[in-house]
Amino acid sequence: MTNAVMTGLSSSGQAVGMEDVPDPQVPERARRRTYTAKYKRDILTEYDSLNRQGRGALLRREKLYTSLVSSWRDQRDKGVLAALARPAGAPPASTSEKDAARLRKENLRLSGELDTARQVIAIQGKLSALLDQLSTNSSDKNLEK
Repeated sequence: MTNAVMTGLSSSGQAVGMEDVPDPQVPERARRRTYTAKYKRDILTEYDSLNRQGRGALLRREKLYTSLVSSWRDQRDKGVLAALARPAGAPPASTSEKDAARLRKENLRLSGELDTARQVIAIQGKLSALLDQLSTNSSDKNLEK
């Protein structure tokens, strides 16, 4: 919500310098509250253990309505809250699937190490041949002198 603030009127009586100033008492956009299954369970447990006055105090403190608590109680009785507490997504992988994934990952790592080792061996072979050639050339030059 915004309030219009007039800074003056023109000679024709129209507003000059109209500004939209947000009202600090009203939120820009209302947001729907969401509650976790644990929060609902905790509130229901506390609500059921209190007397009438305590229940009212709890509802005021948490800014809840009795109809919301009633619907949570119905959900709990139907088992919906237990279903909400379960993690979303695919079910956990079995141990054989975990082992296969671990072995695939290890296989990739070892393949990379093997490729690196092969490259090092190839470079060492070329270096050895180069050093052998250099030593042969230098010994030939020393004999010529």
